[in-house]
Amino acid sequence: MPRNPEISRRQFTRLAGAAVATLMLPTPGWARSNRAADGDGRWPGHYDLTIGTTSVSFGGRRATATGINGTVPGPLLRFREGERVTLDVLNTLSEDSSLHWHGLLLPAGMDGVPGISFAGIPPGERFRYEYDVVQNGTYWYHSHSGLQEQSGVYGPIIIDPAGRDPVEYDSEFVVLLSDWTFEDPWTVFANLKKAGDHYNRQKRTVFDFFRDAAQSGFSEARAERAMWGRMRMEPTDIADVTGATYTYLMNGSDPAANWTACFRPGERVRLRVINGSAMSFFNVRIPGLEMEVVQADGQNVKPLTVDEFQIAVAETYDVVVQPKDDRAYTIFAESMDRSGFARGTLAPRPGMTAELPRLREPPRLTMEDMGMAHAAAGAGDAVAEHSHMHQSAPGHSPHTAAVQDQRSAAITRHEHVMGPGVAGVSATAVSRLDHPGTGLENAGHRVLRYRD
Repeated sequence: MPRNPEISRRQFTRLAGAAVATLMLPTPGWARSNRAADGDGRWPGHYDLTIGTTSVSFGGRRATATGINGTVPGPLLRFREGERVTLDVLNTLSEDSSLHWHGLLLPAGMDGVPGISFAGIPPGERFRYEYDVVQNGTYWYHSHSGLQEQSGVYGPIIIDPAGRDPVEYDSEFVVLLSDWTFEDPWTVFANLKKAGDHYNRQKRTVFDFFRDAAQSGFSEARAERAMWGRMRMEPTDIADVTGATYTYLMNGSDPAANWTACFRPGERVRLRVINGSAMSFFNVRIPGLEMEVVQADGQNVKPLTVDEFQIAVAETYDVVVQPKDDRAYTIFAESMDRSGFARGTLAPRPGMTAELPRLREPPRLTMEDMGMAHAAAGAGDAVAEHSHMHQSAPGHSPHTAAVQDQRSAAITRHEHVMGPGVAGVSATAVSRLDHPGTGLENAGHRVLRYRD
C-alpha cells in the first residue's frame, strides 16, 4: 500500500464520481444526513429488523453485502435507560443468523450468542429480543453467526440516561469505524489458516537489513534478525488482515465518499466513536482539534484532553470537541499498521474538506512489545526468553532442556500452574497500562493511555 494518500486531480475526479455512486446506495439515515445522531428524538421501544443481502459500492466497486434493513451499517438503535425494548428480527438469509447486543447487561437468553445463550435464528424465521434497559452510554450490535459481521451485519446503539446527562454538548454524531473486504470473508479466513502473514505487505527486506546494520552495527542487526527468525515471527506483524484487502469505512463510507458532520462554530460536539470492525485497530485524531474523552465503553469517565487515541476492536470512546473556527477538520482514523485509513470531515457546511494527513511510517515490534522487558540485554537473552514462553514439545536440544529447567523454576517462584489454560509465561512480566499503543510511542502529542 502507498504510504502517501495524496492524489492527482484526475484521480480525485474519478474517486468523487465513485463517492457520488456510493451515496446513492441505501445507507441508514443517521449515517447519510448531516444532522445530529439523535434524529427525530423519539425512543419507540420497538424495532423491526431484517437481516438480508444488499448491494454496496466502495471505491467504484460494487458487491453484495449482508445488511440490516437493507443498509450497511444497520439502523441506529436509540434506547432510554429504564425502558423495556422489543426487537423483532427476521432472518431472510439461507443460513442461521443472530444479533448480539455488545456490552449490554441482559438476561442470558437475550444476549444473542448462538450455542451459548440461544440457538440462533434459522433461515426464514423470526426471533423476538425483549429486555429492560438498565444502563446508558454508547454501544453497538452485530451478528454472532459465522462471519456475517465482516460482511456488514452491525450497527450503533445509543442509550440515553434516565436523568440528566453529565456530559454537556450541543450536538452529537456517531462515528462508526469498520473494515470491508471484496473477498469472501471465508476466503480471508482460509488464507490466514494457510499463512498467518498472507496479508502482510510490509515485511522487511534485505535493504532494511543493511539499513539496520548501518545504524546499529552488522553483528547486532544479524543477531536481531536471527532472533525473529527463530521465533518464526515478523516485527511488522501488526495486523492479521490489512489494507491489502481491506477498505476502511466511517459510517459505511469509504475515504473518497468523505462522510461529513456539520457543526456551528463554538458549539460542543459529541462524537460517539465505535470500532465495529472485524479485525482492525485504529489510531484516531482530528488535526487542529483537541478531544475531551468523556466516556469509555459506555462508562462515563473524568474528562481527559488528548490529541489522539487508539481504539481496539469493539471498543467505544465518546469525545467532545469544540471547533471555534469557520473551517473544516478531518476526522482521521489510521489503521494501526498504517496500511490504510478511514476518513470523515467536521465542517460548518456540507461539501467542505480539510487537509488529509499523510500515513505515518509503519510501526515495528520490539522484544518489549512481546513481553520481554530485558531484551535490551542482548539478542541471546531474548531468544531464551522466547523459549521460556513457547517451548512445550519433548525432544528438544540440551540448551532447550536447560531453558525449560529455568522456566520451571520461574513458574514455581511466580506460582503459575502450566496446563491447557496457560501455554506460556513471561518471566519478566511488566505492566503496559502506560503504553500509548503500537505505533504511537513517539507521536509527539498527547495520546490516551489505559492508565489515564
